[in-house]
Amino acid sequence: MTAPPAFLFATGIENSIPRIKGGRVRVDEMARCGLYERWREDFGLVQELGLSFLRYGPPLHSTLTGAGQYNWDFADATFGELQRRDIVPIVDLCHFGVPDWIGDFQNPDFPKLFAQYAGAFARRFPWVQLYTPVNEMYICALFSARYGWWNEELRTDRGFVTALKHIVAANVLAMRAILDVRRDAIFIQSESTEYFHAESPEAIAPAEQRNQERFLSLDLNYGRRVDSGMYEYLLDNGMTREEYHFFLSQSSLKHHCIMGNDYYWTNEHLVVPDGSTRASGEVFGYAVLTHQYHQRYALPVMHTETNIRDDGQGAAERWLWKQWANVLRVRNDGVPVVGFTWYSLTDQVDWDTALREENGRVDPVGLYDLDRKIRPVGEAFKRLVAQWRDVLPAQSLCLQVPVVMPSAHAIDALPDDYWALQAARRATPE
Repeated sequence: MTAPPAFLFATGIENSIPRIKGGRVRVDEMARCGLYERWREDFGLVQELGLSFLRYGPPLHSTLTGAGQYNWDFADATFGELQRRDIVPIVDLCHFGVPDWIGDFQNPDFPKLFAQYAGAFARRFPWVQLYTPVNEMYICALFSARYGWWNEELRTDRGFVTALKHIVAANVLAMRAILDVRRDAIFIQSESTEYFHAESPEAIAPAEQRNQERFLSLDLNYGRRVDSGMYEYLLDNGMTREEYHFFLSQSSLKHHCIMGNDYYWTNEHLVVPDGSTRASGEVFGYAVLTHQYHQRYALPVMHTETNIRDDGQGAAERWLWKQWANVLRVRNDGVPVVGFTWYSLTDQVDWDTALREENGRVDPVGLYDLDRKIRPVGEAFKRLVAQWRDVLPAQSLCLQVPVVMPSAHAIDALPDDYWALQAARRATPE
């Protein structure tokens, strides 16, 4: 069959699963949004939009049932259907929560347990190539262990550093476990793109501190030395020198990665002198912040999440076109942007309070509403994909790398040295 265009136009299934209220309540967005009953219909909607790529993963809390124990029933059904429909999954293995029996992100056993799960998933679904092992590592640690909103519900720097080092270690070990099964696996980090603006001269120092901190998860994940102030901060709050050097030793994994970055209206912040923050709205925008992150990591980029609420007056469509204009600007400036995502496929529930409350309020940010009726932004996204999908590959800035699937898919994704790296691996005996 004919391969789809190399550019990764995608949407996603919202599969957040944090616990709140002292761990008594599991927030399962797939349940709240009706996925468990309507997943076949939802996969059909992906194709109706003209998309070949979907951010989706099985529910971790009900699939990883114990150490080395798995319930694959739902994963077998859903991934079998994705394969049958020829939809390429970008597999989201951990999205803001862990199973009850693990507890939370303070548990030092989490990285190893999660890596075992990732390896088991890769062995069960060997046709899958694209992964986001842990979604938004920085935000997960921040909301769980400094803001006190989810999971461990801590409000300390030590709790934040502990959560962060465990989450990033889980992501690194999962990548290694998957590569043991599939050497050509590609990892698309979905990480929040942040910036902190000083409200006044007195706020410059705390803003600079936060602007260093925003890179911590990706610095550790890619084996990059952190800024000096962050090194002291990490060691002062419980990271050991041995743990830090473990992350530095994992830099070779970077060759398998695409830097996915998420951008919402709330990703830029205003900092006041006491260090507290509030949303500033869009000041610099996606293009400026993506240049900052790309300059730091020198990796191909995918815009992995964005949305805004449908206000009935075209706000969501305007935001879509603004984000797309930023993607084109970044590509035209020479950054290899390889994909764009509106997140998520359907509306979400209770994200107006960041999942902290059980109000049952629908957040109208999807391409479809929860009755699976297409929203105006869904129609606009469908047109955008149809208009641009055959144009962007001709403007490719990178090598085409085949995605080994049941049919001939390809993505325009990896760094220039990737072919040499893969050729060396193929020449190495198993």
